[in-house]
Amino acid sequence: DISPLLKDPVAFRTLIDLLEDHLRASFPKIDFIAGLDSRGFLIGPPLAQRLGIGFVPIRKKGKLPGPTESISYALEYGKAELEIQSDAVEPGQKVVIVDDLLATGGTMCAACELLKRLKAEILECLVIIELKSLKGSEKLNSIPFYSLLQYD
Repeated sequence: DISPLLKDPVAFRTLIDLLEDHLRASFPKIDFIAGLDSRGFLIGPPLAQRLGIGFVPIRKKGKLPGPTESISYALEYGKAELEIQSDAVEPGQKVVIVDDLLATGGTMCAACELLKRLKAEILECLVIIELKSLKGSEKLNSIPFYSLLQYD
């Protein structure tokens, strides 16, 4: 739960500082931050603003206008669908995907697949918290992954 972090402006600013420092040190060029519905929308826009780049939402099905790419994926408690606008990124553009938490990895993997369909270059999947015992990062295969905090 990142609610306490969101309520504390100094802690939230520090979080964005840490993520910004990591991305600036790791990647000389990023075109977009893509955020996962919904908590990735809280982290992604301020991070993109700091980096001077755009933000792309990856949303639950039926929330985006215009043509979209859609993917259905399994959750530990059922199925879900994600969408991205078909023109959100151009082929070859460099994207970092952000969310608050990585658990089993299903949602993050689905987001990666959507961006691959648009022929984006995924530089990294970035989260605040990783639940290591659920092994979600292993599902990302060769896509780089970074988490600020890890819990067993």
